[in-house]
Amino acid sequence: MTQQQPDSLETLRKIYQSHSEASLKDYFTFLSFKSISSEAAYEPEVIRCAEWLKSYVEKIGFKCELWETDGHPVLFAEWNEAGPDKPTLLLYNHYDVQPVDPLEEWKSPPFEPNLRDGDVYARGAQDNKGQCFYVLQALKILMEKHKHFPINIKLCIEGEEECGSQGLASILQTHKEQLKANYLAIVDLGIPGPQEPAVTLGIRGIMTLDVEVTGSTTDLHSGSHGGLAYNPIHGLVEILAKLHDESGKIRIPGFYEEITELNTAELGQLAMDFDPLKYETEFGNKPTGGERVYTHLERNWLRPTVEINGVSGGYSGSGFKTVIPAKASAKISCRLVPHQDPEKIANLVASFIESQAPEGLSVKVNIHPGGGKSVRSNPTSKSVQAFAEAFTEVFQTRCKFVLEGASIPVVTELALASESEVVLVGVGLLSDCIHAPNEHFSIDRLEKGALVIARAIELLGTISSSLQHNN
Repeated sequence: MTQQQPDSLETLRKIYQSHSEASLKDYFTFLSFKSISSEAAYEPEVIRCAEWLKSYVEKIGFKCELWETDGHPVLFAEWNEAGPDKPTLLLYNHYDVQPVDPLEEWKSPPFEPNLRDGDVYARGAQDNKGQCFYVLQALKILMEKHKHFPINIKLCIEGEEECGSQGLASILQTHKEQLKANYLAIVDLGIPGPQEPAVTLGIRGIMTLDVEVTGSTTDLHSGSHGGLAYNPIHGLVEILAKLHDESGKIRIPGFYEEITELNTAELGQLAMDFDPLKYETEFGNKPTGGERVYTHLERNWLRPTVEINGVSGGYSGSGFKTVIPAKASAKISCRLVPHQDPEKIANLVASFIESQAPEGLSVKVNIHPGGGKSVRSNPTSKSVQAFAEAFTEVFQTRCKFVLEGASIPVVTELALASESEVVLVGVGLLSDCIHAPNEHFSIDRLEKGALVIARAIELLGTISSSLQHNN
């Protein structure tokens, strides 16, 4: 891959910084939309956010469409003027965000962006509005520098990633030709540290389900019925306790059947450094979860999990109410690794849970639609190498290769529909508090993210035309 002119990065940086004040204002506007995709009450805000985004992208020079779905709209944009002899890069982001509860733990209102000590605090500040926004800034500075893009660019920015991407998944085949690309960059990942650039070579898959345990038709007095009625909360806790053994191994029959371990050479490509004390200091939690026969990052990157994400039942107010509740429920998710099929795993988990029902209680499992498979990228691919080189230039230190324990459900289907090679990138940090109160993102990483995307696009523009699709 040939190098651009030595001043290319510095020119991009100067252009970015010349617009920094106006860009920050636009970023704050983007963050102010309450685009919570999982709560129906916020649907008007989600629509307004999508429309604002469409207008913003059109001003950069893209042809834009809002694709309707059964859920929230998908923004599709394209610029194909580089011609059929140049590659096409499809960039994926999402504009929807997580709910904000518990609201009382936010130090400033979640949809009123606040800049403190170089960090912007707001829901979506990093995930994924911040990372989406610096992609758009990268495109703006490239257009200002070159008056065109060195390759063909397409954007797919969805509004339901935080609740399973069902809308986008349902229309992929309909829009297959428009999505066609050589490379698919998923810009929703992170780096190990503020000065540690990395390209992510894989993410885990996911499936989710609800469990409901029912005893009586109504709540019962715990004195009059205690010792007679089987408490649904007791039953639920007993079932959940059977999901793992004492070493953290998952007890569900068949759960591990399809897993293939990485070989020594594959493991050697990954930066596997992990500091347990640093983790404990930063998050207040000892890293003792998972299958304890594996190293910390093997547990987080290479092994599947079953997690209990929420439990409810009975009375949980500030006072006291002596009842045996009629029902108790739990929310469960599984993170999956390559070759594990979400539907098959969901059925295995559901069957196991239902088989553990104590006499006197009924157990019902509801499997959620919209799960996703694990994704792995080839470290020698042209797109991975272009982004690795861009990271190295921007951070002035060698880019690492890592994996990520989180999931982006639609990636596999989007890659298949677009017939593209996947690269997973981003500049998020574990300490950004995504999905939690006081989510934040640094102004410094907004700039670095934009420069990485811009330089990667320039580097991809030097690739031989002989292997490209015709657009």
